[in-house]
Amino acid sequence: MGSERRELMKALGARLRGLRTEAGLTGAVLAQRAGVGQPTVSKVENGRMVPSLDVLGRLSVALDLDESTSREVRDLLVAVEAAPDTVELSDEEVPVGAVLDEVVRSARLVRSFQCVVLPAMLQSAEYARHVFASAPNSTPEAVGRAVAARVERQSLLYEPGRESVFVLTEAVLRTWPGNPSLMLAQFDRLLAVESLSTVRLGVIPWHRAVPVLPRHGFTLCDERAVVVESFRGERVVDDSGEVAAYEETFWRFEEAALFGAEVRELLLRVMQEFREMEDFATR
Repeated sequence: MGSERRELMKALGARLRGLRTEAGLTGAVLAQRAGVGQPTVSKVENGRMVPSLDVLGRLSVALDLDESTSREVRDLLVAVEAAPDTVELSDEEVPVGAVLDEVVRSARLVRSFQCVVLPAMLQSAEYARHVFASAPNSTPEAVGRAVAARVERQSLLYEPGRESVFVLTEAVLRTWPGNPSLMLAQFDRLLAVESLSTVRLGVIPWHRAVPVLPRHGFTLCDERAVVVESFRGERVVDDSGEVAAYEETFWRFEEAALFGAEVRELLLRVMQEFREMEDFATR
């Protein structure tokens, strides 16, 4: 089996397992509610079986998933089915973004500021695919593996005891790859994540001046390291003085951002603009 397909199967399974855990269900109870065998649930969650669309639909209903989360898992299934089934990937092919994902995995407090691209932990699978594909010397196989790993890491957002704070400029919401449909799915994800008790999502709107002119995005992992991303790679900084400087800068961006009901209103407004673009494109 190709490594891309295998990793995507693992990502789909991990997401479903996380949703089941979040719902407080055992595998046996989920299987009973969905009308499928318990071995089916186990194999899907462990990335050893690709569920049919019907089985995935049954699991989604049994988990009482909302529309945006149901679309997210369906998109993962589509990605699995579209992935090549015979390509093997060298372990030496590590695309831009993989280092960030690994550093974030070990952090209990993640704070990310971005001025162009959405934070890694908030990206939909298709958005992430565009991010990885834009890196120099990327290959379809490496991109597929990186997307699967990134989606799997995002289950950390739902773990009790972790805290994530994301601050974006409005430019991030308006700098988009692909097509309006991709962004509509992405906004669904942002709205779903914003409602989590473990996450704070803020946006600095156009009409508010930034406190510091941003040079680049960065992600603080606890109080021990900061990851700076570029087109050609990532730099992990653990010098205490530099980390403290980034913490101060993040605090200033956080102070300027909208949160809560205000940020949801902004997201819905920009989302409507993408919906209008989608309608225009289909005429």
